[in-house]
Amino acid sequence: MSKISETSPKHCAKKGGININNRRKKLFFTFSTFFSGLLLIIFLIWLILHPAKPEFSLTEADIYTLDVSSSSTHLLNSSIQLTVFSKNPNKKVGIYYDKLLVYAAYRGQQITSEASLPPFYQSHEEINLMTAFLQGTELPVAQSFGYQIVRDRSAGRVIIGMKMDGKLRWKIGTFVSGAYRFNVNCVALVAFGPNMTTSLLGSIQGTRCSTDI
Repeated sequence: MSKISETSPKHCAKKGGININNRRKKLFFTFSTFFSGLLLIIFLIWLILHPAKPEFSLTEADIYTLDVSSSSTHLLNSSIQLTVFSKNPNKKVGIYYDKLLVYAAYRGQQITSEASLPPFYQSHEEINLMTAFLQGTELPVAQSFGYQIVRDRSAGRVIIGMKMDGKLRWKIGTFVSGAYRFNVNCVALVAFGPNMTTSLLGSIQGTRCSTDI
């Protein structure tokens, strides 16, 4: 007499559930391995290319107005035009500049409102010229600001700083990275003439700027 084995519906359902779970685990493992490998390849390309920071230089700074309204209110009116060169030193990496805000500073204090420059793409080893006209209208300044301006004008020169804040993205082939914040600091030695017409001292060599990302 042969032995008859019976499998309950409950047992079959349990076995089918195990098979489905195994397939899901295999799919998850396959996708995880694929994406991990892809990220590793991108990271290795990044390490090999290792993008260098963009280079900036302030080539001209013209001050048209820089006056404190009165000794009691300490409000500053200013108008300054800056010319800046930007260079991408990388041979195989492009740069997207998504946001650029520029303002001028004197002795660590902001003396103009922020000016927004249009976004642009900078190709490999490309050099771009940027011009910003900055203005400040009745900006509150420190009480000693007027005295410092008078003293520096009497000496015939003023040190003006240019500050730039922005966001950039690296482009390597078809891959575009996430956004990175960067800051640029430039210093210009500006000579004062008798009629407030100014020019940048040493403008032939230009003024190199520091860039932090």
